[in-house]
Amino acid sequence: MTEFEPVRALIGGALIGLSAVFLMATLGRIAGISGILGSMIQPATTDRGWRGAFLIGLLMGPAIMMAVTGAAPIVEMQVGWPLLVVGGLLVGYSTRLGSGCTSGHGVCGMSRLSVRSIAATLGFMATGFATVAIIRHLIGG
Repeated sequence: MTEFEPVRALIGGALIGLSAVFLMATLGRIAGISGILGSMIQPATTDRGWRGAFLIGLLMGPAIMMAVTGAAPIVEMQVGWPLLVVGGLLVGYSTRLGSGCTSGHGVCGMSRLSVRSIAATLGFMATGFATVAIIRHLIGG
């Protein structure tokens, strides 16, 4: 496990918040990744430009970090590919079921005091806490 770096976490959080505010202020859109990606794969989407730029920006994050700090981000895979794929599918299904993802509800929805987003974020957090407790204390991972 890597060390917690509060300055990088603060900078990252601030950049996420600023990008969400910028997108809302300029285009009136919520920076929910599942909605942005989901709309990109629908044939009727007419605003692919900003959506594509947003997604490319997400993918460029590690390259930007490497250019700024001179070091690549450290990624530690703690599970094998089968569990990673299952987890990804569950997250994708859950974003449809919950009408949004953690970025849409947790960052944008909560900042707008959306009751639905607050409830969804509490659900995300409770599930995360329960998962960690089960894996670390019951299974012994």
